[in-house]
Amino acid sequence: MSKTGLALLRNRVVQAILLSGVFLQIGIWVRNFAVLLYVVEMTGEDPFAVSMVSVAEFAPIFLFSFIGGTFADRWRPKRTMIWCEFLSALSVFAVLLTLMAGSWQAVFFSMFFSAILSQFSQPSGLKLFKLHVAGDQVQEAMSLYQTVFSVFMVFGPILGTFIFQAFGIYLSLAVTGLAFLLSAAALLVLLPEKDPHETTRIQSAVRKEMVEGVRYVLANRSLTLLGACFLAAGLGLGVIQPLGVFLVTERLGLAKESLQWLLTAYGIGTILGGFLTMNLASRLAPQKLLVVGMFFDALGMVITGVSTVPWLTILAHLLSGLSLPSIVTGINTMILQNTETDFVGRVNGILNPLFTGAMVVTMSAAGLLKQWFPLVALYIAAGACFFVGLLFILPLYNLPAVGKELSSQS
Repeated sequence: MSKTGLALLRNRVVQAILLSGVFLQIGIWVRNFAVLLYVVEMTGEDPFAVSMVSVAEFAPIFLFSFIGGTFADRWRPKRTMIWCEFLSALSVFAVLLTLMAGSWQAVFFSMFFSAILSQFSQPSGLKLFKLHVAGDQVQEAMSLYQTVFSVFMVFGPILGTFIFQAFGIYLSLAVTGLAFLLSAAALLVLLPEKDPHETTRIQSAVRKEMVEGVRYVLANRSLTLLGACFLAAGLGLGVIQPLGVFLVTERLGLAKESLQWLLTAYGIGTILGGFLTMNLASRLAPQKLLVVGMFFDALGMVITGVSTVPWLTILAHLLSGLSLPSIVTGINTMILQNTETDFVGRVNGILNPLFTGAMVVTMSAAGLLKQWFPLVALYIAAGACFFVGLLFILPLYNLPAVGKELSSQS
């Protein structure tokens, strides 16, 4: 790790967000897999009920991301994050009591309510990075943060499955609630009581502030191009997201259970990619990091679709996993470097649903597309979407690593 990275780890705000993120990821992965496996168990693998688990997790991004980002711009970030984690814990314990009373369907509420709160908490975390991390250190801070997520992409499913299978749904939810409380405690103890970097701004009507946020993004070329990149990447990822099992059975001629090896390779790639991105963060501008990640992820998708050899497909998944942290780090850094502090929440609330919305649209159509087109064509199309997203960022490729603070566009 570079000297900048070591200096960041001594920053109490960065310590707070990273430690809170670890507890939060434990809670989220234990909850997600416990609820998923519990619903499968209670419904006899009913496809509709299982799909509702994903709906409960993703629907709040469409419904509350923009409004959550708007209020994140209005409220103090420390207070917002602590209250969100505390209320998430409270909702989990409430659902636990409801389950014990015999109503198992309440598990959907736990995911839905917690996902709503995350739309307020997540942009507040970005705002803290904006306030407390120097501009030339933001990218390395983002890579540190992304590495936490990368590690849990591999170990989170293992942890969640183990706790549910060993101890059942009650203890799984208890662990989830405790993890959310520990996340709030980390923020309460480590974040400064009064933020000297915060400024008091005059608040207008919520609707007016939302309109100002849209105008701000449209008036900012970097953010507009980033939004187009989000849209293209979401369309591409959604196409192939549900098709992994067909890749294993049709292209590789293996049992569907072999999908776990592809997912493991992807997860290992994200961990290695997280550490690689940390080393590159101090030397590459975020748009260059994003372009590199998009290119190699597109390449990995195309190779995955074309390959009929297991070892080559595994290497392609490893390549895609290696690329993910550089994409996420580049995107988050570009948002922070090209956005004023007062607009961070709204910008995040506008761009985030573009990716998720596009992904859900193509995920919903993936089954029909699979009937109309061969699997190879769909994976090549997904790679092409990522390549198109890359083209939107190319006009920004030679900009300096740290953008200047922008004046208000409203």
